Amino acid sequence: MADKSFRRDMNYVPDRITKDARTPEHGPVDGELWPVEPGRYRLIAAPACPWANRSVIVRKLLGLEDVISLGQPGPTHDERSWTFDLDPGGRDPVLGIERLQEAYFRRFPDYRRGITVPAIVEVSSGKLVTNDFPWITHDFWHEWTDYIKPDAPDLWPAGLREEMDAVMERIFTEINNGVYRCGFAGSQEAYEEAYDRLWTSLDWLEERLAGRRYLMGDTITEADIRLFTTLVRFDAVYHGHFKCNRQKLSEMPVLWAYARDLYQTPGFGETIDFEQIKTHYYVVHTSINPTQIVPKGPDPDAWRTPHGRG
Repeated sequence: MADKSFRRDMNYVPDRITKDARTPEHGPVDGELWPVEPGRYRLIAAPACPWANRSVIVRKLLGLEDVISLGQPGPTHDERSWTFDLDPGGRDPVLGIERLQEAYFRRFPDYRRGITVPAIVEVSSGKLVTNDFPWITHDFWHEWTDYIKPDAPDLWPAGLREEMDAVMERIFTEINNGVYRCGFAGSQEAYEEAYDRLWTSLDWLEERLAGRRYLMGDTITEADIRLFTTLVRFDAVYHGHFKCNRQKLSEMPVLWAYARDLYQTPGFGETIDFEQIKTHYYVVHTSINPTQIVPKGPDPDAWRTPHGRG
């Protein structure tokens, strides 16, 4: 029997933006290196997308708004590309493009992979620089140090790097991508395996966070941001749409309080647009939701209730 498990294509444009286009201390250098330069780049990040959402949160927490501009496509797209349908005239006001695909094609005229967000585009040329989302946020912290605000959180504590890498790997494999493995499973067997793996790791997090405020201790790190963007979409989308329905997030006392704690932290909740999130998943994924009906609930005001995790 053919394996009908969901497989995410993790082949992204591997270019990185580093200080003076230097070889970075961490991670691969499989593409070109671009120099850190204020005003040179535009981050394209749809509010609906969890992978893009993390880049918007990191940019805000680090105070990089004035050095890296932000363009935000609307919540729906077709097979070709994300579009700027919410901007005046249906075009990004800085790049002047209707579709993110245009920036990809200016760099790679025969680009054949998916047009994904987040993406960083060079403003002057209109060309894609990179869409390698794990390294985009990593390098915001490690390479844009001259422009990070003084009171920004240390998102990558040096002494916790090894443990944090392991935690983030499990979060990505079992939770961030785990909900997609449930939603896009091609067989009952593949779905049930993905479901069991997801809930094993959510139970692990419920236990881990019972004794600490954040994933790595007393301060917010990149690990929390990567987990948050899945948790904040859980009850609105993944519980029903992706059949991750053992419990709602709001029925898991520790994770629910933790997620509200983050939501109410400056830099997190204001990046969340529940209507765009629901519209994206329920309208675009016609193989799962052919009617394209978007649910009215749940009530987003629940995210503003006291969390008790001082």
